[in-house]
Amino acid sequence: MVAPGEGTQRPGRLHKGGGGRLKPRRAPRRRRPSCGARPPKMVTFDELMAAARNLTDLTLAHEIAVNANFCIKHEDLPQNSLAGTVKRIVHKAFWDHLESELNEDPPEYEHAIKLFEEIKEILLSFLTPGANRIQNQICEVLDTDLIRQQAEHNAVDIHGLANYIINTMGKLCAPIRDNDIKQLKATDNIVELLRQIFHVLDLMKMDMANYTIQCLRPYLQRNLVDYERTKFQEILEETPSALDLTTEWIKESIEDELSSISDESSSSSGADHSSKSNISPTLVLNNGYLKLLQWDYHKTIPETLITDEVRLQELREKLNQLKIIACVCLITNNMVGAAIVDVPDFADQLKRVSVPLLEGMSKKTFDLKEALNAIGVQICSKVNGSLSERGLPTLNAETQNNLMGQIASIVEENNPVCSLIDKRIQLFMKSLLALPSFQKCMPAVPGGLSVIQTEMEFVGSQYASIVNFNKQP
Repeated sequence: MVAPGEGTQRPGRLHKGGGGRLKPRRAPRRRRPSCGARPPKMVTFDELMAAARNLTDLTLAHEIAVNANFCIKHEDLPQNSLAGTVKRIVHKAFWDHLESELNEDPPEYEHAIKLFEEIKEILLSFLTPGANRIQNQICEVLDTDLIRQQAEHNAVDIHGLANYIINTMGKLCAPIRDNDIKQLKATDNIVELLRQIFHVLDLMKMDMANYTIQCLRPYLQRNLVDYERTKFQEILEETPSALDLTTEWIKESIEDELSSISDESSSSSGADHSSKSNISPTLVLNNGYLKLLQWDYHKTIPETLITDEVRLQELREKLNQLKIIACVCLITNNMVGAAIVDVPDFADQLKRVSVPLLEGMSKKTFDLKEALNAIGVQICSKVNGSLSERGLPTLNAETQNNLMGQIASIVEENNPVCSLIDKRIQLFMKSLLALPSFQKCMPAVPGGLSVIQTEMEFVGSQYASIVNFNKQP
């Protein structure tokens, strides 16, 4: 572990919180032999595992660099889980056995000595290279050979050793662990004290890992593109088929662009049949990235984007929610717009009604039809309340039923309002990708999306950041 200073300087306070450019360097083209082609290379299990390790390293480095809130968290197993129950039983048996040994006359220290040896190794792991003074002191005080000799003569000062360990931990720990150290000093039972020492050491290991992550992040951010290119090249060497999904993704994007050009040119005479050679690589890539916003994430994402899979999936789910909100507001405005035209910020009120009822849309158990019915009821109530406050007649039963019916129909396949809003969201995102990466302003929001403009710009900036990073040469 990396720790600052001479081994006694403490890392700064840690803040808890809450991926990728994977293009390999181009290899020079080689002529294919006219005959005697080699059979496909067979990938061994060891090669596959080596590629998996490279991918794990790649994913971790990418997450550290792009996610400022990434950190390691301490999580206990659920008490009612099988793993949690087994762990609790095993640990209790161990500490009970240690207590029985120390209560013997004379005490049996062998298991306690092994614990001191393990504690020594953990404390040494916190030191920086060159921290010779404290390293020598730890090795001298926690010399297990000496402790064994003392045990043979029943002269082990086990409480003195524990106090030294606690004081040393206090010098090496982050400030966030100060209260834990105080609680250790207030513990009298030696077995409970040793158990708590190991618990706090686990927390300190986590703190030091997070401190190391903080130190590495600026370096990774400066060198991430080259690092990912190198690591992905290693994956390709281990697994030649590692780009199959990416290749298929690009081919589909090319076919979409060809189809679009063909549709546009078929209506005009003298269509240019050489359009295939004139397809812009940027258009192909942008089209491919747009498809990710409607990707079925039950399928495997293209390999070159696997480090950003979670972020892209979250953006897609957020856009789906925003699409429903825009549809609800558009339908309401078209049907009862005249009744609410004089009400300031009524569209924002509709949004506030819809958002809570659409939480958890990505869950399999979420019932969108039921949520839309509830939204329809709430909106009718909101509109009638506004009309009553201004002394105007409320909506009749037929209008209310029509409004709730149209809102509920959003869930239907090929719903015209939903299709329209979806096209306009795609148009906004496409316009965003067409902007130079250094340009900070947002494109104009198409009609019907003004109620979700702030959210669209926020999602769009995150999406453009991911895409522009992946498009770096």
